[in-house]
Amino acid sequence: MPVDRTAAVRAISDFLSALGFDPTTHAELADTPERVTEAFSDDLLRGQGVDLGKLVRSGASAAPLVARAGPVSISEIAVATVCPHHLLPALGVAHVVYLPGESLLGIGTIAALVDACARRLTLQEAIGERVVGALMEHAGARGAYCELALEHACLRARGERQAAAVVRSSARAGELAGPNGLRELVLALGRSQAAL
Repeated sequence: MPVDRTAAVRAISDFLSALGFDPTTHAELADTPERVTEAFSDDLLRGQGVDLGKLVRSGASAAPLVARAGPVSISEIAVATVCPHHLLPALGVAHVVYLPGESLLGIGTIAALVDACARRLTLQEAIGERVVGALMEHAGARGAYCELALEHACLRARGERQAAAVVRSSARAGELAGPNGLRELVLALGRSQAAL
């Protein structure tokens, strides 16, 4: 759905006014409705319109010689998302492991996939599920895993004010979901973490 920037600017201006901060009388807020609209539509929520299948397929190459290759892991992929409950950001990292099947993916494609899944109004748990689902469905992965470690502004700056809290979640599928896959996963993550 296309963004109605005019309506968004008006809504943000009305929101600020309702809280007692009229952008027409506070000089420091003069361009805030436009800046907030741009930040959300062009950056924080830009993943909403991304076709995950197309993204993955564009970065895939046939992998006939590595059909039984071991796990590929990428750690410390930067994540920025917006929690749908308070419209506040959550920042952190993702770790992705996948077992190539039909395709090999460029490492930039995996980072772009994580970014596209995260830059939405979404719960943290859904990000990992989307990443894993896209790897399984569109890359033909034999197995996939995504772990996220995020610091949520809604938990740090309001409510419980837990300044050191990090929320961890994970999703896995295919051969990495069973007991044997778990061993491979632990080894892949252990090697990637040791390399940092």
